[in-house]
Amino acid sequence: MKIICVGRNYADHAKELKNEVPTEPVIFMKPKSALLPQGKALYYPEFTEDLHYECELVVKITGNGKYIQEKFAHKYYGEVSLGIDFTARDLQDKQKKKGLPWEIAKAFDNSAVIGKFISFSEIKNIHDLNFCMYLNKKVAQNGNTKDMIYSIETLISFISKYFTLQQGDLIYTGTPVGVGSVKQGDKLEAFIENESLLEFEVK
Repeated sequence: MKIICVGRNYADHAKELKNEVPTEPVIFMKPKSALLPQGKALYYPEFTEDLHYECELVVKITGNGKYIQEKFAHKYYGEVSLGIDFTARDLQDKQKKKGLPWEIAKAFDNSAVIGKFISFSEIKNIHDLNFCMYLNKKVAQNGNTKDMIYSIETLISFISKYFTLQQGDLIYTGTPVGVGSVKQGDKLEAFIENESLLEFEVK
């Protein structure tokens, strides 16, 4: 199982981090050990002082495929959820300044939180889907899939050119504007429309 993540897939988020809006999908990966199952607490890593949440729609791949055409991509996923792509922002900035890879800031253990999956059949329109994240009962992020620079189908097609997609793979499709830091004791909850799919505490 692979965890494939998409960076800068919402223009406003790219701008808030002072990054250029990409001309093609920005892809990075996390190992399986990065996954934090639903309901488990996240323990604040000792190697960072600036841990940021990034709430994202997550797609679960349902079939194996390589060089998937965009028009057929909808056949390769059937469930969606919400996840948090945690980033050690201070480490990431340090690595970027040195021109070094930044996996240590993105792919560390438990950096990919995942919520409960719901069937695609329960969703009216995947391309116009509201989601949000609350931090300590206050809205921290609001997003809608219509604001993605690259749609889910475009992402699946693009990713499958480079990596064979396999059943069970997860695609974190990018975060909207509003990322920020967490501290010990914070509680996070995320919703698709009005359904809570993800809830956990930082310890």
